[in-house]
Amino acid sequence: MCFYTVAYQHTSPEKFYIEACDDGADAVLAIDRVSNEMTLTGKTLCTPLRNDVTPVTNTRMYLIVITKKRNVGSLLGHAVWKAVDFDVISYKKTVLHLTEDQTQDNKTFLSMINNVLTTDGFYFCTDYDLTHTLQRLANVSHDFQEMSLLERADQRFVWNGSLLREFLAQPELHKFAIPVVHGFIVMKPCRINGKIFEWILISRRSCFRAGVRYYVRGIDSEGHAANFVETEQIVLYNGGRASFVQTRGSMPFFWSQRPNLKYKPKPLISKNTNHMDGIQRHFDSQVLIYGKQTILNLVNQKGSEKPLEQAFAKMVSGMENGMIKYVAFDFHKECSRMRWDRLNILVDNVAETQDEYSCFLVDTEGKVLSQQKGTFRSNCMDCLDRTNVIQSMLARRSIQSQLQRMGVLHVAQRIEEQADFEKIYKNAWADNANACAKQYAGTGALKTDFTRTGKRTQMGLVMDGVNSAIRYYKNNFSDGFRQDSIDLFLGNYAVYETDGPTPLRIQKDWKFLTLPIIMVVAFSMCVICLLMAGDTWTETLAYVLFWGTAAAVTAAVIVFNGRDFVDAPKLVQKEKMD
Repeated sequence: MCFYTVAYQHTSPEKFYIEACDDGADAVLAIDRVSNEMTLTGKTLCTPLRNDVTPVTNTRMYLIVITKKRNVGSLLGHAVWKAVDFDVISYKKTVLHLTEDQTQDNKTFLSMINNVLTTDGFYFCTDYDLTHTLQRLANVSHDFQEMSLLERADQRFVWNGSLLREFLAQPELHKFAIPVVHGFIVMKPCRINGKIFEWILISRRSCFRAGVRYYVRGIDSEGHAANFVETEQIVLYNGGRASFVQTRGSMPFFWSQRPNLKYKPKPLISKNTNHMDGIQRHFDSQVLIYGKQTILNLVNQKGSEKPLEQAFAKMVSGMENGMIKYVAFDFHKECSRMRWDRLNILVDNVAETQDEYSCFLVDTEGKVLSQQKGTFRSNCMDCLDRTNVIQSMLARRSIQSQLQRMGVLHVAQRIEEQADFEKIYKNAWADNANACAKQYAGTGALKTDFTRTGKRTQMGLVMDGVNSAIRYYKNNFSDGFRQDSIDLFLGNYAVYETDGPTPLRIQKDWKFLTLPIIMVVAFSMCVICLLMAGDTWTETLAYVLFWGTAAAVTAAVIVFNGRDFVDAPKLVQKEKMD
């Protein structure tokens, strides 16, 4: 089923009209500007205000439309697009009834929506389901194939799902609403041995328990893991196709790591929740969707990360599930002192399991030769940097086998020897790391120099230091707003036109402004005393010690009460953050 490209048209005193501009389409979506009711009407004679405006999303008072798109490539003959620019259009008849506070809150809410929309990585396709893997789509019924994209999409990956609820209830409107996924997609034509094939990498970020680095960790009561991403590597050649799927996600039990001004906040495991119930829910769904699971836990096995690794291992053992295998690999310890070749220890350790899981493979005649029977579920603390390195290595091993079975590579050839493809492959996986990292942590990924070049470099270490510093600032001083933006966009927080104050109006207590001002003044006076020495050195020393002590004591008080000084979310529910 093909969905419409639309051009929003005009407003009348009573209705807002959106017209399909595809050839042969005669549908017009009419939205009542008072009741919000949506209906279909015939073509109007009005001239469109703008062309090439794609999926429509409804937010009660506003429509979100994609006004600019870029073609990423073609997947099985279907054009895949990246949303480049959006427009948020008000269709309400009036907002004069809003109070001054509500008007100000409305501006803040709009800035939150725009904050999400300006986060890079939204993709869509008007006639193909991007939310499912090739293997899932190959095993569906005829009735499923006849459903609209909106109805059949995997809701884990539909980032505008909450905004499309009103469309979902009216099947006749489905062609005006296209599921949008968030993550990363790259499609590259490649050549090996004179044979041209299409190599595709798709990362689908889950909208369940979505959020930013430190404010969303672990799982929720439904078993949804934070920063869960399904990554599918696809090869298309001469009518045949292959797919290899991996997943990543936060350690699936109840733990948190709230920012508190310290560089690395101490992670805390909840003492008041049933961890076994949560982890059981998580892996029940994973086994149902993907089959067997091999957990690759890459966290440190000492320091603050050690209790998390021990708890995870104990819980997996307690499940006594033969479908789930646990492998712990201390990434930083094994690769210390630039010994990155030791990553092959892990790859070799799970090689037999990877061969058992196989991949999804279809020959040129459409016959299914193999199905993927399980997935590797990788994690580190953030499920970003270390995780991406390991996933790229497992994916390389898989594509080696796929290309040989498809007749692209000769039996004795190694994928690492194909310089042109290796460059494309490494850069794409590094770009995937950066995309996932920016969406979750706010900066590009760490360790991408290894992904791009196969070795660690001094410049890579410097860039990691820069990104780490930027992450520290954003995690402490801007991620609360980002978390609120995501929760608002995904429908985790609903806005109602009430007279009561919204959480946005909750004010910080006196410490938030007073103590930083005292610290800055004291530090400034300390510097001034050093630059403008007194009559004697003892007098200068006394002033420096006084103001220096005042600055140090104030800084210590601020750090001790760190949680009161970070930018914390205002809209999310308490249980989501604890």
